[in-house]
Amino acid sequence: MSQYVFKMPDLGEGTVDAEIVAWHTKPGDVVSEDQLIVEVMTDKAAVEVPAPVSGRVVSITGTPGDKVAVGSPLIVFEVGEVSAVGGAAHAASAAAAAPAAVVAAAVPGPDAPVPAARSGRVMASPANRRRAREAGIDLSTVAGSGPGGRIVRGDLESAEGHSLPPNGSKITAERSAETGANIAGAAHAGAPHAGGSPETLEIKVIGVRRLIAERMSEAKRNIPHFAYVEEVDVTELEALRQHLNVSRAADAASMSYLPLVVMALARVLESFPQCNVLYDAARGVLVRHRDVHVGIATQTPDGLKVPVLRNAQSLSLWEVAAEIRRLAVRARGNKATREELVGSTITVTSLGKLGGIASTPIINAPEVAIIGLNKAVERPVVHHGAVVVRRIMNLSSSFDHRFVDGYDAAAMIQALKELLEHPATIFIPKVKSK
Repeated sequence: MSQYVFKMPDLGEGTVDAEIVAWHTKPGDVVSEDQLIVEVMTDKAAVEVPAPVSGRVVSITGTPGDKVAVGSPLIVFEVGEVSAVGGAAHAASAAAAAPAAVVAAAVPGPDAPVPAARSGRVMASPANRRRAREAGIDLSTVAGSGPGGRIVRGDLESAEGHSLPPNGSKITAERSAETGANIAGAAHAGAPHAGGSPETLEIKVIGVRRLIAERMSEAKRNIPHFAYVEEVDVTELEALRQHLNVSRAADAASMSYLPLVVMALARVLESFPQCNVLYDAARGVLVRHRDVHVGIATQTPDGLKVPVLRNAQSLSLWEVAAEIRRLAVRARGNKATREELVGSTITVTSLGKLGGIASTPIINAPEVAIIGLNKAVERPVVHHGAVVVRRIMNLSSSFDHRFVDGYDAAAMIQALKELLEHPATIFIPKVKSK
């Protein structure tokens, strides 16, 4: 028997440490290769890490909330000699194929034997067999480079011709530091602290909730928010919405206010490009975008996520509705990819029936504007000189006052209000001046 020291993986992009979110094993447990052992998180990724080898857990490093430096021992296994070598080969293969991926730093026993020649039996871990099956690869045609001819990740990559999920680790979500998109990750808001008392419960702020807290604090600390609230008469918009739902195709997503607002917003930004901007603080540069990539703030069991509806200006209303629905389902199911969670240029947030009268949404940095939809309610208002019942909804917006003047912010919301109160105009092409 020998010991296999699994070190904190290098997650790339300058990562120096990772936070322990949850352990799925403990000293004394016997685990199988590719079994989930720990969930970790950096400022850029939440990662489920599997066991690189089969064996008994000798020790683990850190408790949920602790940070472990990259390259430091994370977990120690007691394994057989062949398993130790196999783990080393597995890590080396992953490192060669994907240097920025999740790679184990293995320390096998000093007396590990030289790998034997490949036998006629196909040798591969359950995870690699699953990868091969999903990729349509016949393992009997793959030459294994691991101990005893064992098929490792790099062999499958060579056979398939492109990269597979790194080392069996599941990167559940990743956000770009440049775009500041919200992080999706493991559903661990915190764990009870050993302290506390019978009358209280101390919950350690870790994982996704910690990252959300840090980002919200950073946004409020660094961005001078300018809030602007305007009420919108959505009576005609509601009539259009109901008509569209009655006549929609059986497989079409139900029409809510959100797709209509996104369509109107895309039109408005043609005249207010200074609000479709990202601020690159490191370079002191405002990056103005022609395309409108709308972040759709979505509440999930794991916390707030912001999947991105790309090129809203080029989509039809039903395409916008379908894409919003698709992104929400993937975000809530923790299946959204990195590409679906980064790159927004402006964000729309809605609390639906819990929308309240007004709100002060926090800007999704490095964007410079966010539009919030409040609850739509029927109430008496003066309309054309008479008191009538109309459906009213407030728009609560926030702007980065460093780059968006109050006049421009108000003018943009007034233009959005105009389109929403006369929804037919949303779909009329803008007349270009000669």
